[in-house]
Amino acid sequence: MSGGSVRHLYVHLPFCATRCGYCDFVTLVGRTGEHGAYVDALLRELALERDALADPLDTIFLGGGTPTFTEPAALERVLASLPAAAEVTIEANPETVHEGLTPVLARNGVNRVSIGAQTFNTALLDVLDRRARPEDVRRAVHVLRDAGFENISLDLIYGIPGQTAPDLERDLEQALELAPDHLSCYELEAKPGTRFTHAHGEELGRQADAMEGYFELVVETLVDAGYRWYETANFCRPGRESRHNLAYWLGRDYVGIGIGAVSTVGARRWRNAPKLRPYVDALASGRTPPREDEPLDPATKARERLMLALRLDEPVPLQAVGSAIDPAGLARAERLGLAERRGGGLALTRRGRFLGGAVTAEILA
Repeated sequence: MSGGSVRHLYVHLPFCATRCGYCDFVTLVGRTGEHGAYVDALLRELALERDALADPLDTIFLGGGTPTFTEPAALERVLASLPAAAEVTIEANPETVHEGLTPVLARNGVNRVSIGAQTFNTALLDVLDRRARPEDVRRAVHVLRDAGFENISLDLIYGIPGQTAPDLERDLEQALELAPDHLSCYELEAKPGTRFTHAHGEELGRQADAMEGYFELVVETLVDAGYRWYETANFCRPGRESRHNLAYWLGRDYVGIGIGAVSTVGARRWRNAPKLRPYVDALASGRTPPREDEPLDPATKARERLMLALRLDEPVPLQAVGSAIDPAGLARAERLGLAERRGGGLALTRRGRFLGGAVTAEILA
């Protein structure tokens, strides 16, 4: 039995069928012949970190990549080897969800599935280089519901080149028709210098000007539909918050395993290098994979805690972040109705949340 104190685990499964043009995550296309060796290494890293982990865990999140693209036997080996946890989330692209997948997930403790829908507009899916079609999203949700999965999240993206406000309205309507328990709605962020920005640079500029209106449309539509706007880009039915992501936003310790994965434990953060072969080779020989280490002093931790917590609708305790606050900046934000103190804590007002990072920057020391 583990005697550690870390209650949150991230598992990175990097393989995808194709690479979306806007994506800057650590991903690998195809490589089906290497899935087994990667999982061998992943489980060795899990064994190395096991003493840091509590038993049972609060949350596990399998992200990618497309975790459900992982070769089925390799995916089941990962799932079967994970510690017990109250919330176990797996990310899935719609086209990878089928009747053969759901028993694998169910018998290995997965109880939350996050589906990357992104948009229901076929022309915009093509812009994003997405393989799945709108009917694949609907089918995936129905397959999961029929298999008894009660906690399903959908991801949407807005600000896609060629998108209009009515397009976004239709995306939200079609998402709501599927009655997801949780919705994550993200601004499109295209990394400078990629083929995507070269192809859509001028249109991305136009979309940037429309982002504020899109954001307000998302919030108003989903709140009116009964969802709680509990984090800047996240909305949920009662009790269906992403407990794993809340752990990040609340500054909890977590361990990440896999290429490119990040861990933050106590006064230390480390990031695994993103290259597959050095990762596999190091763990095959019993060594820790190549990593970058970063010490975290109390001031850095307080600043990060404040920046993340102000994304939430619940106040952050002032005693936890007081050293990170600029009193004059906070006074200005309060005077303008952008921030407020509540019960010994600090939160942004509704208006402040729409302005988000600009208000947070004003408050930070």
